[in-house]
Amino acid sequence: MAVRNKSYNNVVNTLCRLGEYHEQISTVSVGDIFDINLEKMEKFPLLHINPTNVTTGDSTLTYNFQIFIADIVSNDMSTQTGQQLLLRKLLNNKNNQQEIWNQTLAIATDFIGMLRHSSRQSLARVDDINAPLYFTTEQFTIEPFQERFDNLLTGWVFNIGIQVMNDFDTCTIPVTDKGAGY
Repeated sequence: MAVRNKSYNNVVNTLCRLGEYHEQISTVSVGDIFDINLEKMEKFPLLHINPTNVTTGDSTLTYNFQIFIADIVSNDMSTQTGQQLLLRKLLNNKNNQQEIWNQTLAIATDFIGMLRHSSRQSLARVDDINAPLYFTTEQFTIEPFQERFDNLLTGWVFNIGIQVMNDFDTCTIPVTDKGAGY
């Protein structure tokens, strides 16, 4: 299902808002994943939106993004719950990486669910196609990752396409009326 008249800013702002409203996500960012300053960032888990491309259809634009859900791996056992410590001991883990993969995968599936069929996107909480609703109907491959920066950043990444209608209206293009052909 395509949504009419939505710009890049509308799409990115909606994705950011979905991240901000999720109670387990502490930070939302947009841009290249390697531009994140992990030394200054102290609130995790992180939702990071990396724009990849926009594809055109006959009357649509599809905004494509990589979505990262990540957290910092910790060796500190003092912040772990009893169940997390038991899991660590059972698996002979020296850190909480498995727990982070578990938590960030749950957040990733929440995020996909909100874009597939959720009224949480609508500011008016109505089923109106003109409300700021965005949908994706594709299937997803959610891939685990671990990236060593100054810390070990661990989580999941998936690609998502948000389709909006675009009629490529030539009446509103800001150009003069002069023809360009010779």
